[in-house]
Amino acid sequence: MTVDVTTEIDIDRPREEVAAFAADPTNAPKWYENIESVVWKTDPPVRVGSRMDFVAHFLGRRLAYTYEVVELVPNERLVMSTAQGPFPMETTYTWDPAGPGKTHMRLRNRGMPNGFARVGAPLMAAAVRRETSKNLRALKVLLEKN
Repeated sequence: MTVDVTTEIDIDRPREEVAAFAADPTNAPKWYENIESVVWKTDPPVRVGSRMDFVAHFLGRRLAYTYEVVELVPNERLVMSTAQGPFPMETTYTWDPAGPGKTHMRLRNRGMPNGFARVGAPLMAAAVRRETSKNLRALKVLLEKN
């Protein structure tokens, strides 16, 4: 069973600011509660082909994985994917204007759990939705207070 979760939020900051901050993997530990670290495998800045090692904690487990940027349209869309680990995943960020100085951000996580994780796909989808909603709220608070 495929896990496919989209969460959305409006942020009271211009699209360029939201996209610049969210698309920089170095900032991920600042707004993703479960991401412990990000280490660049290629030189910054973000571009198609960029690779980064992430260490995260999810559902009580430590996960280490490498994301690769597969699509980038500055200030509009970023797609990263990983083919390794117990849960190969594609993460997509999109940013749309939501009025003067405001941004509508979508965060989509889509993947196919492997092995035993496949059995828990419905529970995993609920956990992904809960965590990504929390992360987007943290991003909103972080960006709106600056």
